[in-house]
Amino acid sequence: MRAAGKIVAEVLAAVSNMVKPGVSTLELDKEAEKIIRARKATPCFLGYNGFSGTICASVNDEVVHGIPQKGRILKSGDIISIDTGAKFDGFCADAAVTVGAGKVSAAAQRLMDLTKKSLELGLARVRPGARLGDVSNAVETFAMLNNLGIVREYCGHGIGRNLHEEPCIPNYGARGTGPVLKSGYALAVEPMLNAGKDGVATQSDGWTVVTRDGSLSAHFEHTVAVTENGCEILTIL
Repeated sequence: MRAAGKIVAEVLAAVSNMVKPGVSTLELDKEAEKIIRARKATPCFLGYNGFSGTICASVNDEVVHGIPQKGRILKSGDIISIDTGAKFDGFCADAAVTVGAGKVSAAAQRLMDLTKKSLELGLARVRPGARLGDVSNAVETFAMLNNLGIVREYCGHGIGRNLHEEPCIPNYGARGTGPVLKSGYALAVEPMLNAGKDGVATQSDGWTVVTRDGSLSAHFEHTVAVTENGCEILTIL
């Protein structure tokens, strides 16, 4: 899983550096697939339940599951959430980042910064003996403190030989509830926060999830392993 995680981290770093006005989301997708296959790994998302991309490319008010498209050209001021996964030697890793194209608004930058911080706060609660609700509550508390909408319909997840495994990891919940974390568990923690309200809807393509109020959304994710002393982030270079 460390090896898979390094590949995912490499993809996100490379694709993030490509994000600029005039680039299509399909170009980002093709680069991601190229890197994953060059590392003798398999894209986890491509073909998953019929999904057509190696990455999910979700722009502005798109929360998750945006389909990479040749005609979707990034403009200055756009923000894009890039989510991807790779399987290497039978094990999966999954991570996401949100980055800006060109100069973004102060409000967009704030949303990205705070969403990333909420992930860090959630991961700080990952340790043996902690409850899963402790992780969820850390994200929720920080989001509410900063008046951000919390996407409640989608959650993080266990991960290992399969991309999505039990348990579900919501971005809200009560401390002291849920399964007890144990050393050796692997989790994908992924806050999705909105600049506006909580509500989301799925578009007619059956995949792309957008905010109901049209507000911006940001998404950050890491795959982590629960260790004896806390957690190890697997999806970093």
